[in-house]
Amino acid sequence: MLKDSDPQIYKLVKSETERQKQGLVLIASENYASLNVLKVLSTPLNNKYSEGYPGRRYYSGNMFIDKIESLAIERAKKLFKAEHANVQPHSGSQANEAVYFALLNRGDRILSMSLVSGGHLSHGSPVNFSGKLYNFSHYGVNKETEMIDFNEVRKMALELKPRLIIASTTSYSRILDFKKFKEIADEVGAYLMADIAHIAGLVVSGVHPHPFPYCDVVTSTTHKTLRGPRGAIILCKKELAEKIDKAVFPGLQGGPFEHAIGAKAVCFKEAMRPSYKKYIKQVVLNSKAMANEFKKEGIRIVSGGTDNHLMVLDLSQYDTKRIEKELENVNIYLNRNVIPFDKKSPFNPSGVRIGTPAITSRGMKEKQCKEIASLIVKLINNLDNEKAKKEIKANVLALTKRFRIYEDFRW
Repeated sequence: MLKDSDPQIYKLVKSETERQKQGLVLIASENYASLNVLKVLSTPLNNKYSEGYPGRRYYSGNMFIDKIESLAIERAKKLFKAEHANVQPHSGSQANEAVYFALLNRGDRILSMSLVSGGHLSHGSPVNFSGKLYNFSHYGVNKETEMIDFNEVRKMALELKPRLIIASTTSYSRILDFKKFKEIADEVGAYLMADIAHIAGLVVSGVHPHPFPYCDVVTSTTHKTLRGPRGAIILCKKELAEKIDKAVFPGLQGGPFEHAIGAKAVCFKEAMRPSYKKYIKQVVLNSKAMANEFKKEGIRIVSGGTDNHLMVLDLSQYDTKRIEKELENVNIYLNRNVIPFDKKSPFNPSGVRIGTPAITSRGMKEKQCKEIASLIVKLINNLDNEKAKKEIKANVLALTKRFRIYEDFRW
């Protein structure tokens, strides 16, 4: 037993599990994987080396691994309406790297959303591999609406003639119009890629427009709104399948994590169920309810609201680093985040990002989301009031006790 053989790790894992149980997770990129996903992750599938692809391995003994990975591929294709799927990428950034490696040459021009407007590090940040190896330019949002300005996107595309355009965000709370992106990409002869790491669950449940048939290639993580294991997938049109597969292996990765691939197969099946679609619809309802409550409390929401699972609050008059820490002390977890045209440092920016996937996984609905928003506002207004903070933490613990998670988890 781990408890006896390594009590230090046992105690730390137990403490982290309890933290997750007793906290309100509002980090938009976090969620609770299902028990079945966790079970597959802890199986002897972890032990197998399987460089290559089903039927084309460089190691023997993959007769069952081939069946598992093939099942994951077929389920991913069905779930995402894709012509081809590669389920081997270990992370979203690695999936994006594989796409660049497959379709582009070093130094080629790419057009993507800027980090301050809601983009991702792997979409051309100068401190990231993407910004070091490729020539990125970035579109932003309209200063008045804080939404994507497609006139600007088109103008930049016509001027820059990029080989790849990326439609993706990590902190943008509005719909991504893949059809408009496609029209611009076709006009300049560019590939169109969508990174739907955050909105994958919304896409497959029909509450967000689908990137296919407009996009040539789509990447996504498998945790976040999909509630699967940490990992990623690449989906593409069949004519790009060979390039994508070669970019992943042998281009960038060696042996895939077959325990994670098995867990991906489980989460794909779970995402096909009516109960999952009901869950995702509630995620969006909860997000809208929370955003409306913040607005009632006088907190400005970037772009004025949300169409998806997240929102960014404009707290430019506060110390967001302190707010994040004070909320952590009362078992509420979120992350500070830049806002469009932010004048503050990324280490202590003007905003905080809030997401509803994890609390919705606990069974919470609009009423509880409004209550949580009120608790956050109460803390912001009582940063030096210890009595108020104790009351907030008591309310948080009451919520987590009522809406439990992982009660059947055994390890």
